[in-house]
Amino acid sequence: METFRTKIPNHFSLPKRINRLGELAYNLWWSWNPDIQRLYSLIDKELWERLEHNPILFLRHVERAELNAVTNNRYYVDQYDSMFREYDSYMNSENSWFDRNYAQMSDQLIAYFSMEFGLHESLPLYAGGLGVLSGDHTKEASDMGLPFVGVGLFYTEGYFTQRITADGWQEASYTRRKFDDLPVILVEDETGGPITVTVQLPGRDVYARIWEVRVGRVPVYLLDTDFEKNANADRSMTSRLYSSDLDLKISQEILLGIGGVRGLRAMGYDPRVWHMNEGHAAFLVLERIRELVTEGISFDEASEKVKLNNVFTTHTPVPAGNDEFAPWLIDKYFSYYWPELKLTREQFIDLAKHTVDWGEAFSMPVLALKLSNGRNAVSDLHGRVTRDMWNFIWPSRRVDNVPIIHITNGIHTGTWLARRLGHVYNSYLGSDWMEHVDDEGMWERVNNIPDEQLWEVRRHLKRKLVAYVRELARKRWLRGGSQPIEVVASGALLDPYALTIGFARRFAPYKRANLILRDQERLFEIINRPDMPVQIIFAGKSHPDHEGGKLLIQDVYRAVKNSESGGRLVFLEEYDMHLARYLTQGVDVWLNTPRRPNEASGTSGQKAALNGALNFSVLDGWWREGYNGKNGWAIGDEVDYTTSALQDEKDAKSLYDTLENDIIPLYYDLRSSDNLPGEWITMMKESIRTLAPQFSMRRMVKEYLLDLYLPAMPVERNQEPVQE
Repeated sequence: METFRTKIPNHFSLPKRINRLGELAYNLWWSWNPDIQRLYSLIDKELWERLEHNPILFLRHVERAELNAVTNNRYYVDQYDSMFREYDSYMNSENSWFDRNYAQMSDQLIAYFSMEFGLHESLPLYAGGLGVLSGDHTKEASDMGLPFVGVGLFYTEGYFTQRITADGWQEASYTRRKFDDLPVILVEDETGGPITVTVQLPGRDVYARIWEVRVGRVPVYLLDTDFEKNANADRSMTSRLYSSDLDLKISQEILLGIGGVRGLRAMGYDPRVWHMNEGHAAFLVLERIRELVTEGISFDEASEKVKLNNVFTTHTPVPAGNDEFAPWLIDKYFSYYWPELKLTREQFIDLAKHTVDWGEAFSMPVLALKLSNGRNAVSDLHGRVTRDMWNFIWPSRRVDNVPIIHITNGIHTGTWLARRLGHVYNSYLGSDWMEHVDDEGMWERVNNIPDEQLWEVRRHLKRKLVAYVRELARKRWLRGGSQPIEVVASGALLDPYALTIGFARRFAPYKRANLILRDQERLFEIINRPDMPVQIIFAGKSHPDHEGGKLLIQDVYRAVKNSESGGRLVFLEEYDMHLARYLTQGVDVWLNTPRRPNEASGTSGQKAALNGALNFSVLDGWWREGYNGKNGWAIGDEVDYTTSALQDEKDAKSLYDTLENDIIPLYYDLRSSDNLPGEWITMMKESIRTLAPQFSMRRMVKEYLLDLYLPAMPVERNQEPVQE
């Protein structure tokens, strides 16, 4: 039974006829409904863009005259009424997918813990793919009506803002966000005071408030230490995401895991499933055990009990993505804690012991794997790699019998689908197609879309991308301080009708952003053919403390600035969800070049495929499962090379050959009498038809529910799900 309240702040003075715009600003349901977003942008499009599509800031700064004007616009008022009928129907529905299939389990709450949540660019609580996946998972849980809550941290400065210097070096800056400017609501007790939780750190207690973000029907609770009850040093604990300072990192993970459990308890929640999205939240398993030990249960009994409904998802085989702490740091932060578990120091360390290059470590993934019965990787190949990687935890089992399943990542369709293409799908897939987005049979109807109609939408989306990038370049020039070559490098010369390739992701060395630059002379010759031009747009960030990633950006940027590229290579700063939508919706080809098998899954190519772009990727992660020989192109093959250098050489040759001999001719040469690239469009339809359902978040969440959540729920289950 919840013992708290949240009240939407009244920051706005709106005309009565449209006053619910203020209410909607505090529910991120608007963020995956583009027609709702238009209710704001139609009032003042320039202001909407300038304020990062943040409806709270927008409503606070828009002129009253603009608000009054739309109340007298019959078209606007009709659209307003229609959208709010849809919103009310969504929020009040008792006929969600979960209601229809598992109504008797509506009280079986799933608590989903993640270090980051990528919900929208106006709420920058994410660094990259992990956070965007968390946001998509949460949105789909809302759409499907799952009993679900998210738990994370509120970062007042978020992740960094990226700027690229003239010599290609990444510079990071941080912007402090005001709570009043964001769609967050303070969680209060019955008396109106903030609910707080306490965690113990060396020599002191640290307190955290709780903020609620409403994501459709799902609440996400974010813990924050930046208030007067804490010392100054502790107030900054939740300022930034992913610090390299080990003391700060372990403090944040204690707050997320232990503080997150205590926060849910303080609000009266009693989750039946505890899902750790990556190892950052693994300390929650200790807190759940501690709760039972304090009731008189032995540690062994308590650990067996909590295992039953713990779920752990591991997202990467790369060591940097698996947090591990030296034993001395565990001594510093947990010497008070293991007595509460009735354990010795050695027993406590053994819970997560992992031998690494520098000695014995306390591994967060090992802790989560040992104390969870539900465990999964995020693609088929990643599952194989993960079972081999963690086989030592189950030494008596063969690698293929290690108890870690895989559930391949997907994307939230509403968030990533272009509005205009969505209207085409409405016409040809059926008005309720979003309720059946994982139905492969339904997607056969894509073949009914006329080629000219699909191609015109694709051309529109590319023109929109190019116009946006050119506007960014113009603004850079207006700001002053940029050399002409920097403006060209930021996309001033993009051609809206040239074959356009996108490469946008985190700049980690294994992702090989510079693979396509391996033979620059050949690349420049390929992209600068007068009758078949090709342009490549790069974007992405490196962790601010990772020199290797920043050097990789510099390497790419120097090639972009090379005059021999003819302005056809572009690097865009500040890759975020907003830019990601433009890119995944607007490019013709999505390029992905990880060093196999290090790409656990990836999802950006799935977003591109949904919007009709074609994938050109190494057979790693999700693409290994999605590629069928007719819906895109593969780079290299499924071979394990003896050295990275040999793998890079072979993959680069495959990349150039395929681009030159297959992709470019298919785009330019095979045109019909009405100038349509018929074979290209056929491949587009095959890509959409095969990939949109298979890599939807709806399919993914159903698999989590059936394979991990339901087995973890401590109830009798007699009802079979309805097959839809």
